[in-house]
Amino acid sequence: MFRIREIMELLPHRYPFLLVDRIVEWEPEKRIVGIKNVTINEPFFQGHFPNHPIMPGVLIVEALAQTGGILALKAIGGGGRIAYFTGIDNCKFRRPVVPGDQLRLEINVIAHKGPTWKMHGEARVDGALAARGDVTATIPDGIGPDTEGEEA
Repeated sequence: MFRIREIMELLPHRYPFLLVDRIVEWEPEKRIVGIKNVTINEPFFQGHFPNHPIMPGVLIVEALAQTGGILALKAIGGGGRIAYFTGIDNCKFRRPVVPGDQLRLEINVIAHKGPTWKMHGEARVDGALAARGDVTATIPDGIGPDTEGEEA
């Protein structure tokens, strides 16, 4: 549904921190599914168990949070705003993610009130659960990549 150019218009992240390659499903303000292709060329594999490369769990959670951020930003029309990752709860890691895997990042909205979004995310590889957790994001007014944190 959204390719990388559309994702880059919504998220301020760039290499090596943009962790969503495309969006394949989207139900506005309810659900979103993103894809992250994991390759040996990822910079974190150089130092994270170099002889047994495993994607760091924190980056899997970041990929889930970015996918949720896309859902929230799309709901408010984007507009150059930033979704801050403000919390994580109930996070569990179930299997390692290695080069050649494709992460399916499934996000469902639990609650949305004002600028705050609470979402449940699951990262799967070939249908098997790799990680899950609840993420919270906040989209404050007047803060975007060009405002340097100043209120508009």
